[in-house]
This record gives sequence, structure tokens and C-alpha cells, in this order.
Amino acid sequence: MVIRVFIASSSGFVAIKKKQQDVVRFLEANKIEFEEVDITMSEEQRQWMYKNIPPEKKPTQGNPLPPQIFNGDRYCGDYDSFFESKESNTVFSFLGLKSRLASKAEP
Repeated sequence: MVIRVFIASSSGFVAIKKKQQDVVRFLEANKIEFEEVDITMSEEQRQWMYKNIPPEKKPTQGNPLPPQIFNGDRYCGDYDSFFESKESNTVFSFLGLKSRLASKAEP
């Protein structure tokens, strides 16, 4: 399974761009393999993202905004959920990954 981050490369909203960059930078810094999926370039991917976000996680009005995070086909959450997991140091669990701390050998 690969982490997929659904982004919008041509978003005019600075807040969305910052949130997308925050997620991508965190994954890169922690050497977590991921794929960026640009929903502005593919209507099929945009529809897939909308369809695979659980109804209880969708906004009451409008469509879910990027970034949206998946592990394969499993929905992990949006930026707010990601941020909460980052603050509580539970990102690996949020992403459905095994913590790297458990696999590190002691020096």
C-alpha cells in the first residue's frame, strides 16, 4: 500500500497550498513513501477521491478540499486529522503504517 495525497496544484487558495505543502514536507522529511495525485489534472481521480471519502467525513456543504490522504484505497483523513495526529505524535497510526521506532535497532 502506498500513501496517496490528493492535492490541487492550481488552487488559488493560499491556505490550501500551505496545508498541501505541510503534508508533503512532513512525509518527505520522514522518508515516508507517497504519491501526489493532482485532482486538477484528472477528473477521474477527483471523482475517485470524492467517492471514497466516507460520508461522515464529508463537509455538510460543497466538496471535500485537498489535501485528502489515503493509504491505498483506505481513507486516512484530511489536513485537520493529519495535523491532529502530528501534534499527538500518532501520524504512523493515522496513515496505517507501522511506527519506525519499533523497527529501529538500538545502537
